[in-house]
Amino acid sequence: MSSENTPDDEDTFKILIATDVHLGYLEKNAIRGNDTYQTFEEILQCAKDKKVDFILLGGDLFHDNKPSRRSLHICTTLLRKYCMGDSPVTFNILSDQTTNFNTTQFPWVNYQDENLNISIPVFSIHGNHDDPTGAEGLCALDLLSAAGLVNHFGHSNSVERIEISPILMQKGNTKLALFGLGSIPDERLYRMFVNKQVSMLRPKEDQDDWFNLFTIHQNRSKHGPTNYIPEQFLDDFLDLVVWGHEHECLITPTRNEQQLFYVTQPGSSVATSLSPGEATKKHIGLLRVKGRKMNLQKIPLKTVRQFITQDVVLADYEDLFTPDTHQVTKKVEDLCYAKVTEMIEEAERERLGCPLTPEKPLIRLRVDYSGGFEAFSTSRFSQKFVDRVANPKDIIHFMRRREQKVDFKDEVNVDYSKLVKTVAVEGLRVEDLVKQYFEAAEQKVQLSLLTEQGMGKAIQEFVDKDEKDAIEELIRYQLEKTQRHLQARGVTTEQDIDMEVRQFRDSKKNTTEEENEIREAMNRAKAHRIERGENPEDRNISDELGDVALDSDEGSDPFPPPSRGRGRGGRARGGRGRGRGESRSNINFCTFLFLSLLNYTSCFIFLQITIDDSDEDIPARKVTKPPSRFVYFRNKRVIFPSKITFIQMHKSKSFLFLFQIN
Repeated sequence: MSSENTPDDEDTFKILIATDVHLGYLEKNAIRGNDTYQTFEEILQCAKDKKVDFILLGGDLFHDNKPSRRSLHICTTLLRKYCMGDSPVTFNILSDQTTNFNTTQFPWVNYQDENLNISIPVFSIHGNHDDPTGAEGLCALDLLSAAGLVNHFGHSNSVERIEISPILMQKGNTKLALFGLGSIPDERLYRMFVNKQVSMLRPKEDQDDWFNLFTIHQNRSKHGPTNYIPEQFLDDFLDLVVWGHEHECLITPTRNEQQLFYVTQPGSSVATSLSPGEATKKHIGLLRVKGRKMNLQKIPLKTVRQFITQDVVLADYEDLFTPDTHQVTKKVEDLCYAKVTEMIEEAERERLGCPLTPEKPLIRLRVDYSGGFEAFSTSRFSQKFVDRVANPKDIIHFMRRREQKVDFKDEVNVDYSKLVKTVAVEGLRVEDLVKQYFEAAEQKVQLSLLTEQGMGKAIQEFVDKDEKDAIEELIRYQLEKTQRHLQARGVTTEQDIDMEVRQFRDSKKNTTEEENEIREAMNRAKAHRIERGENPEDRNISDELGDVALDSDEGSDPFPPPSRGRGRGGRARGGRGRGRGESRSNINFCTFLFLSLLNYTSCFIFLQITIDDSDEDIPARKVTKPPSRFVYFRNKRVIFPSKITFIQMHKSKSFLFLFQIN
């Protein structure tokens, strides 16, 4: 079916394909708050206008694992508005639906429910943003599934073996086998593919008559040795793979010459980061399947906010200035102003004739200031474009080539400006950053009790899903298990204990046992909280730190509690409020977790600070040496930080610091 104008008949499946809608992204932003909802409505309107048989979503329908009530309300409203009606559904389900839809008490496709009037069924797998959590393994899609609005499929409950059973559909003489696999940690799934623990079930009869469509939500590009899923891992009987999770729109099907199937990557329908991959024009796809032939029509989205990005390397402008030029910072700022103005004018020209496109574009100018140049004030620069762009606070992104690791031998007189570098981490996840940190760290600062995978998963739960007990419970669980192991082995001396603990830890790395332990620790944290009747949002972990004392050379609380109400909290020196170098009035959440792995091992401190998401401008400042802080832990007076890793979360104004005290 090579022509986009192929006539539709009773044998042709028409499927609207979209991935990574990310409903609720920046919903509190005054300018961009409705972007995801408008685009989702455009997708549903397109499905209705094209009279498709069903909609196929490739994961990450919601941006947050726990969507806000507003997100859930708008989503259910739109699904009810566009997907319910009297139009008949003209295809049948032939497979065992209790196997296909195993996450609900209503294990059948929603359009066959006698209590519902569905005109456009929606089939969706879950992504890494809206993945199942908790002891029951539920996600936001399961709420929509119970309401009869979405058919959630592709959920695997086993960590030992995955069997993907397809939804078998038939329309006229066309038979379609829809396979789906919701998001699974890439390294685990990679290992399961290598160990032949993933299998796709096929019909026993007439296997060559089925068109095999597979939807997956994993890393496609290589982020590490095992932190992605190679296309070669997938079965060669597939005809088309719809790849979610990757946000760059590469929707035109590409042929894998080794496996002989096609891959389409629709990308996200909204830009959730200001990276170059998000600047590609956003599309959804209209897939037509007749027999074993297919055709995919690209449909551009008109309600997506424009995003234009450009890179500037200051060292390439030697004819204009050098680091030694008089007032070079002013000249660099003028150059950036001219570049941004050109990008805005380009966006305005492209928007002509498209009334549905939001007026203010997203602009990102990435400036490489390596070679001795200095960064100018982005706060002052952004004021010039407040009324012209949708992201005035982060138009400019300064970056420089990664420098060699600096060895700090004097842990008292440390230059903290060298310690925290402005290195771009766009697209990285928190668990990836934790892993990179420990891979690059020296042997003496490696984890002794936990594995990098376990620590990364616990921090991900803590940051992304607000599970404040995740790290603590993982430590307690592993500590108890290690203590039982040491008692069984009869180890008593400190040297033997250290060696035995490391051997015990290394024996579990990258094994199913490690996966089970992490899952058990996370489930135990949730179960304990449920037993206590506590709400995750209500708990204050600082109440549990009675044996830890903080002190400051200034004689005051280094991190005072946030004030109630805006405009207050002026506890800065001199009463200047938000003066130079003062940001405490912006802190509305501050949590310390002091975790002792064993009596003789290192102590890790996790500090999460969330900046108040108000309309006030919060300029980015260069990190300088902070006032001296002391931590009293196990009756020891320790200066921190001696080693510091800075992780900036890309999803919100949330910052995660990891201190290690030796």
